[in-house]
Formats: sequence, structure tokens, C-alpha cells
Amino acid sequence: MSTNRNDTALGRFISLILRHQPDAAGISLDGNGWADVAELLAGMSRSGKSIDMATLERIVSSDTKQRYSFNADYTKIRANQGHSISVDVELTQCTPPNPLYHGTASRFLDSIRVEGITKQSRQYVHLTEDMQTARNVGSRYGSPVLLSIDTTAMLRDGHIFYLSANNVWNCSEVPWQYIAIV
Repeated sequence: MSTNRNDTALGRFISLILRHQPDAAGISLDGNGWADVAELLAGMSRSGKSIDMATLERIVSSDTKQRYSFNADYTKIRANQGHSISVDVELTQCTPPNPLYHGTASRFLDSIRVEGITKQSRQYVHLTEDMQTARNVGSRYGSPVLLSIDTTAMLRDGHIFYLSANNVWNCSEVPWQYIAIV
């Protein structure tokens, strides 16, 4: 049985494959981001990261951020959001609560004041309902800053929000006028 440390390393590799570089395991994703599970397992093995179905299921079910989903018969898997490659993970357009939060590092504030929150290399800007989650994300990049997003004003002005399967709110951008530092 794999250790938690090994599961963490395998989970990071799975995230790399399903969100950014499917060729890291020599596989491809379909237009909706789905990978064939058998191909993923074989590709990981070829890459020196041997994994079996039971371990994959454990990693998916125990992932606290719920990054991955299986299809109904467990023959396909995909990342729920966070892709830097072009796929349509069939996000649901929804009306978000107000406010939502975004965590960042203080060193990025000057850029955010000018450009707003941009998606960078990802398909969407990620937002959360949970202040602590946003703080945790911000702390990964340096001294954290919590930003509050006025979603009511954004909706009024025509911005669209999507909710991923793992409850991450997504939008194409957040201009500065909708942002307050908490």
C-alpha cells in the first residue's frame, strides 16, 4: 500500500498530466479534458510512477480539494478545473454568492491594481467562498493578501461566473474596480 507521501507525489503528477501536460505520461485528453484511465495508468508506469487502480481511486477520493472526477463507470478521469491547456470541462454557469475571495501574495498587488486579477496561464481566475482557503492559496506565493470580490457588481456589469465540480468559482477576469483588500 502506498504511503501518504507517495500518494501526494503521485497526486501532483496526476495533476500535471490532467491539467497541464498530458504528454508527460504519453497520453492525450479529449475535448472535455477526459483521459482514459487505463492509458493514464499505463502512461504513469512508463514514466516511472507505477500506480494501480486502487491507488488512483484512493488519491481521487481523499483529495481534499476534490481536483479530479471519474466518469460513471470509472473508465475516464479528468481534472475538475485549473487547466493551462484548452479543454472544456463543462463548467456550470451560476450566480455566485457575494462576496467571493481570492488569495494572492502582497508582491502582486501593484500588478493587480493595474490589470485586475487575470487568469495568467490558466483558463480562468479561481475564486472561493471561503476566506481561509483564499488565505492559504495566497500564502503559497509569499506574504498573503486576501481580496474580496464584489460579485453583485460584476454580475450587474455582465461578467459571467462558473462553478466547477469541486466548488471553485471561475471567471475570465476580475477588474480592479470590483476588488477590495480585506
